[in-house]
Amino acid sequence: MDWTDAEAVAEVRAGNTDAFRVLVERHSRAVFRLAYRMTGNEQDAEDAVQETFLRAFKQLRNFDGRSGFATWIYRICTNCTIDTLRLRKKREQKWVTGLEDAETDILSQQPSKEPSPEQLAHGGEIAGRLGPALETLSTMERTAFVMRHYEGLGIEEIGRMLDVKPNAAKHSIFRAVQKLRRALEPLMEGVR
Repeated sequence: MDWTDAEAVAEVRAGNTDAFRVLVERHSRAVFRLAYRMTGNEQDAEDAVQETFLRAFKQLRNFDGRSGFATWIYRICTNCTIDTLRLRKKREQKWVTGLEDAETDILSQQPSKEPSPEQLAHGGEIAGRLGPALETLSTMERTAFVMRHYEGLGIEEIGRMLDVKPNAAKHSIFRAVQKLRRALEPLMEGVR
């Protein structure tokens, strides 16, 4: 069906549960991408995505439409992913390193010309330090950073999704960038 998100929501509320499939198919990739970048783990991301859509289905009557469905589902995903991270932290008592996808994304943003062997080695060093550096961020900083720099979301939207004021979201991103800059600074001295 070619329903808009609002039409699909209305159909689900009217009892057409098949309409929810339209919403899942439309938003599942973006929700998975966000969950994966926050967890760095495919299994945890899949669990968070399943929980996100389960919660969304159960709480659809509470969706008031003031924000878009995508914003609402991202917020649910953020909360589910934070819950997943808390559970993982309790189980393991430390975060697992595994941000290969995020590291690959940063490396793939290099200019398209063939990099020199020195650039490849330097990029590998940065990628090797990026994962552990992201792990040092608080959950709020990491989430806000991922939403802004990997998902390309605006400050206002991030604030709504995290249920904080835009200035708090902006400050979390700023702190994350400062911490990452300090962690990667030794590698940048050789580039200057």
